[in-house]
Amino acid sequence: MFWIGVVERACWPLWRRMATWCLWSLLLWEALLPAAVHGAQVHGQVGGSVLLAAECPPGFQVREAIWRSLWPSEELVATFFRGAPETLYHSRFLGRAQLHKNLSLALQPLESGDSGNFSVLLVDTGGRARTQILQLKVHDAVPRPVVQVFIAVSGDAQPPKTCQALLSCWAPNISDITYSWRREGTTDFGIEPSSFFTDGQVLKVSLGPGDKSVAYSCTVSNPVSRDVATVTPWESCHHEAAPGKTSYKDVVLVVVPVALLLTLAGLLSVWHPCYSGKKQKDICTDRVAPETENPLV
Repeated sequence: MFWIGVVERACWPLWRRMATWCLWSLLLWEALLPAAVHGAQVHGQVGGSVLLAAECPPGFQVREAIWRSLWPSEELVATFFRGAPETLYHSRFLGRAQLHKNLSLALQPLESGDSGNFSVLLVDTGGRARTQILQLKVHDAVPRPVVQVFIAVSGDAQPPKTCQALLSCWAPNISDITYSWRREGTTDFGIEPSSFFTDGQVLKVSLGPGDKSVAYSCTVSNPVSRDVATVTPWESCHHEAAPGKTSYKDVVLVVVPVALLLTLAGLLSVWHPCYSGKKQKDICTDRVAPETENPLV
């Protein structure tokens, strides 16, 4: 029994060395293979989960599999050897990776820094190898968009018969998103493409008295989430045209000239004392000069 224990302890490190050698041999073999097969782009949401599927051709019976992350640095994520999966590698996915029976890799919870390329090397029982590369993109959840209405109002105090408006839609602290508008109550979007500006973020509309209850919805979306905000522009048209209210044109026509006058007054106040002081100094000099030329005897 003693000798059996000694042999087992001596052989166990040998088995581990053989497994490590086998792993590195497969990775070296992969470097000598033809170009890898690029798979589809996979999208995930921060805090959620994603499944990276390993695709096997018909008749391909997998014997070994190696999952790696290729960016920002190459890391070993999961392996499958001798019928046993292994995910306890010291990568940034430690504790967040799971290898399924079909050798697909599940990651959760996702973090914003998980975006990048992943590769899976599959080796079948006949020694054939296949490398597949997938791209993972992790997105933040889309927040509720903010819609603002800008109205062009005539100088009349009466409510306008028509109202020209610009609707601006904006989602704070988010990127890689798309904007779309919809006129509510229509089967289609009901908006001419020429009415869009800045990639759909701004919409130009012309409203009449019959459009008092017409609402427009702005949808902000990315591949994993979406949110909507709705506004009724005619309410802003009536608000801007009410007595005692001013439009953005009135503000520009009043504020800009006043600001220019204040700036000019400030420049004059700085320049005038210098000019006055210089003139007064010249007068004093002229008065002192005769006294110096005709001293009292």
